[in-house]
Amino acid sequence: MSFVRGSSGPPRGLTGLPRPVAAVVGGGGVYGATQVGVGYALEQHGFVPDLIVGTSVGAFNGAVAAAHPGSAARSLALTWTGLRRREVFPFGLRTFRAGLFADAGLRRLIRRAGLPGRVEDLPVPFVAVATDLATGEQVLLDHGDLESALLASAAIPGVLPPVEWDGRTLIDGGAVAHAPVLAAREAGAASVVVLVTGREALPLRTTALPRRAEAVAARAGLLMMHQQIERDLREVAREIPTVVLPTGVVAWPALWDFSHSRRLIDAALVSASRFLDELVVTGPGLYRREPVAAVPGEAGEAGARSGVSR
Repeated sequence: MSFVRGSSGPPRGLTGLPRPVAAVVGGGGVYGATQVGVGYALEQHGFVPDLIVGTSVGAFNGAVAAAHPGSAARSLALTWTGLRRREVFPFGLRTFRAGLFADAGLRRLIRRAGLPGRVEDLPVPFVAVATDLATGEQVLLDHGDLESALLASAAIPGVLPPVEWDGRTLIDGGAVAHAPVLAAREAGAASVVVLVTGREALPLRTTALPRRAEAVAARAGLLMMHQQIERDLREVAREIPTVVLPTGVVAWPALWDFSHSRRLIDAALVSASRFLDELVVTGPGLYRREPVAAVPGEAGEAGARSGVSR
């Protein structure tokens, strides 16, 4: 990476990232509200990506950002702070054997967003990531019906019904690409800015081993998702700058609870803004801030380290 002659060194923030730069928007269910706060911070720092790649809830947030480059955060905040569980996961409306819920609520949410009908009509190039239920392959949806692409990317296995797409049965992209940085690299990104949420995106903490069956299963799921995210981030970071934006959240709500959206948005805005103010990218590597302590019940970082993790 080269710098302008006479400059004092690499530029701060995201301005020096090699182009094309992709915004990678990961999965996370209700935790997707943090992506709105990070989006505010990116907009305030004048960042507009050349490409957006999203998985699951990140596909929805990413599609809205692709439809309104540089100005999507406010409308997304209004959506998220007004959202309730019954709108997305309506108990009592089960109509599919393949899922606990029908996808009618999610369809309404997508239609209210005022998006174009086709993926290729978005102003910023966009890719929704899904998983082929038969083969386990990552499927990149970069053209065709946008609503179907978003439904496929967000089809949580066993919760929402799979989507048929060109003869393939597709489910949530998070099954193989919770943070779809590999898809961004495949799409030609020369650098990536990653918005990933939830406990699985943070360094694992050593805790007392769980004893109850449901706690053991939850811990195993956390381990698998964390390992997938770390593997993919480190693989891509060996080749291109990989910036992971912090959320500032240490107290995560229940997976079905949308009532904390404002808290998550505010925490992510503050944390991501501070990180961007301090960020210096000097070449390929993994750039992120890692919490080193947690205060139960607080949405913030008790301590942090920013820089390159190799």
